[in-house]
Amino acid sequence: MALTDTKVRSAKPEDNANPLSDGDGLFLLVHANGSKYWRFRFRFGGKQHVMAFGVYPEVSLADARKKREEARKLVAAGIDPRAHKRAVKEEQAKEIITFKKVARDWLRDQPEMVGRSR
Repeated sequence: MALTDTKVRSAKPEDNANPLSDGDGLFLLVHANGSKYWRFRFRFGGKQHVMAFGVYPEVSLADARKKREEARKLVAAGIDPRAHKRAVKEEQAKEIITFKKVARDWLRDQPEMVGRSR
């Protein structure tokens, strides 16, 4: 049976981690301390895998369902969604502007100032 936002919000912790299924591999794992984690269970390469989608309420039920559908499309296309997620994160990390990059670019553009003292 599919989850509702009310069921997710009111899910109570138990002694052990309690999974609440939404269907098609998506479930909410409710830990004993009350934290709630979205997980997606799928088969790829003949093995079962679990992929994390985030923490509730930062990731809503609707967002988790969107992520599940994206991951299912990747699996259907023969792409491991975990590897795809890692590749996307690595690509985003390359685009992040750090102080080191800014300083290196500034020094490269100001060669006459490097090494000169007043």
